[in-house]
Formats: sequence, structure tokens, C-alpha cells
Amino acid sequence: MEPFNHFPHLANLKPNLSFKPMKRTVRPLFLLLLVLVLAATLSSRAIVRRGILSIDLDSRARIRLRPPPLRLNATLLRHAAVQIGEDKFRREVQSLLDGNFGSHARHRTFVSWRRFIHHDRSASANLPATLRSPLFYRYWLDFRKVLHDWFRRRRFQPGIMSELTRSIKVPIDSHNKVVTSGSKYSSCAVVGNSGILLNRDYGSAIDSHEVVIRLNNARVDHFEAKVGRKTSISFVNSNILHLCARRSGCFCHPYGDNVPIVMYICQPVHFLDYTVCNASHKAPLLVTDPRFDVLCARIVKYYSLKRFVEVSGKGLEKWGETHDGALFHYSSGMQAVMLALGVCDRVSIYGFGKSASSKHHYHTNQKAELHLHDYEAEYAFYRDLVDGHRPIPFLEDRFKVPPVVMYH
Repeated sequence: MEPFNHFPHLANLKPNLSFKPMKRTVRPLFLLLLVLVLAATLSSRAIVRRGILSIDLDSRARIRLRPPPLRLNATLLRHAAVQIGEDKFRREVQSLLDGNFGSHARHRTFVSWRRFIHHDRSASANLPATLRSPLFYRYWLDFRKVLHDWFRRRRFQPGIMSELTRSIKVPIDSHNKVVTSGSKYSSCAVVGNSGILLNRDYGSAIDSHEVVIRLNNARVDHFEAKVGRKTSISFVNSNILHLCARRSGCFCHPYGDNVPIVMYICQPVHFLDYTVCNASHKAPLLVTDPRFDVLCARIVKYYSLKRFVEVSGKGLEKWGETHDGALFHYSSGMQAVMLALGVCDRVSIYGFGKSASSKHHYHTNQKAELHLHDYEAEYAFYRDLVDGHRPIPFLEDRFKVPPVVMYH
């Protein structure tokens, strides 16, 4: 019996025998597709892992290749901390406190007071120049006090940089009737006296700073285009005041008698001049803290020792013979820069450096440098300040050196 006899309308239809073979064809394709997807997934994960690993290894390599932080030389630090001639200095101070002015230079300094103390000159002309005479006794007591207090504070204390705003800026602001909040000056220009200033017209740029610090009464008249005309602080060494003390009224104000003077003491005997002249100054006459002086001395000596070894190839014990260690000293310009670092948010340095074609000082005919300074060592110090990434010896880590730009 034919299968479709009972359904004549289906007799012409053929059974669909291809359905099962189609299942068999699709299943391998599906499995193949699944395998391909799985392989692609595993490959992508491997690529990602290799990428992450390579990035991680690359970053680690960069960390390893990054140069270690620059370190200061411990041997140089130790030698720079030694104050040659300290015992002699102590004996000198004690001798002054005892009233012993044995040297001719000291006696001449003392006798020169006569002209500046307001007494009848005719009556006092024949009085003996003794410290305990009625003419001088009050000044003698003041002299002993300031010298004793100054010497008592003379020690190494790197934290003194953080106190400069209080000891220097606050008295100056008070004199200028400026309400101070303990903040620093926004910008300061420290103007050196090098003859290289004559090669540029920096006058306007210098005067644009909030504060302009000038050194050792350098002239500005007839040099305004080169060095500017503004002076906010006159920074001097005590030798300058000693010369000023010989003038009537201790006049020491080439920038005007309303400009504050900041002074560091070169010789303890110069407190004689300070004692007398301080009373006649309208503007503040401020003496730098001796702890600040000691800090500056150590920094300069570190750079000088470093340069001496590198240039000469000799041992550190020979440095004192070359630089006359007992007399070696920082320059006024170096300490003025240090002062600016402590009281300013931004520091610009002008007129520091030398040139074979330039005079030593822009305003004088001096050609030779003073041997008690190591200017090349100080220039290395300024370069490190400008670099901003090199550690400065003897400064506290918490003290942040402000941005420094040096103009040549």
C-alpha cells in the first residue's frame, strides 16, 4: 500500500529528507565559531596582560633609571662647619668688653666719636678719650650691651632663615607705616655692583620689583638707565658705616635718610660706630642676626672648599693656606641675596658676575677683587639657586628657596 493513497492531495509531495543532515552541518560550524571566539578572547587577554606588564615594567625601568636625589658631601659639610680663628675672635670680643682698645685702629675709631656727640666742642676738646669719662660713658654702656648680646647669640642655627621676616621686614614695614601680616615681599631685586651692569639697560626692570636692595652705598646718580633709581633697603657691611661715622651726623644715606639700612658686622669694634650712629638715623639701622652671619659663612665656605678641591686637586687641609682661612669671608652681595631668600617670594639678581671687558664695579675704577672673598664659589652658589633642584648646604629641609633668576 502506497503511503499517500489515503491522502491523494499529498501524493505529489516528497518527504523533506534534508532536515537532519542540515543539523549535522550547522553543529560543526557552530562549534568552530565558538572555538574561534574563545581563541580570540584568550588572545586579547594575553595581549592586554602583556601590554599592562610592559607598561608596568617600563614604569619600573624609568623609576630605576631616574637619578637618585643629589646629596651634599658630608666631608665638605664637616670642614665647612669649622670656624678658623674662633678662639682669637672670642679673645678680641672679651678684650673689647673689658674696655681694652689696645690697637691703634681701635683707638682712632674711639677718638673719632668726639665730633659726633652733641656736646660743647670747645669744652670737650681737651678731655681725655677714655671710655668712662662723662663724655662717653653712656655710649660705652650701650656699646657693651649690644656687643655682649650679639656675641651671646652667635652660633649656628639654620632655622634663622624663617625668622628674617620678623627681624628685618617687620621693623621696616613699621617704619614705612605698612600694616604687615607676616607675609613676604612679592618680589625683590638684589642689585650688585659689577661693571657688567653697564652692558645692559636694566633700570626699568629693577624698579618694577616691590623691593630693591642695593649694596654698600653704590651710586645710582647718572646710572639710572642701567641700575634703576629705586632703593628700598641699603645693605652694607660695617666698614661702610665706619666710614660714614666720620661724617657730620654719621651721614650714611646716599639714597635718602628715609631708606632703611641693614648691616652685618665685619669687626666687633664697629659696634662703636653703630652705637653712636644709630641715635641719629631717621630710618631703621638694623644689624643682622649673628646666627644669620654664621649660616652665610658656612654656606660660602662649603662652596669654596668644593671648588678648591675640584680646581686644585689638593687636599682640604690646604684650603686655609690659599684663602687665609682666618680672614675668609662672604661678600656683602652674597648675604644680601641670602636676606632676599628669607623675606621675598621671588628674587631677581642683577650685577653679579664679571667680564674681562668690564670694570670690577660699575661706579668706581676698582679693578682687583678682594682676596678674602671667593667670588667664583659664590657664583656657583647662585647657579644652584637658579637651578632650583640642587640642595643648598646647611639650610633646613622645611625652608623653601623661592624662585631665583639671575640677569647677566
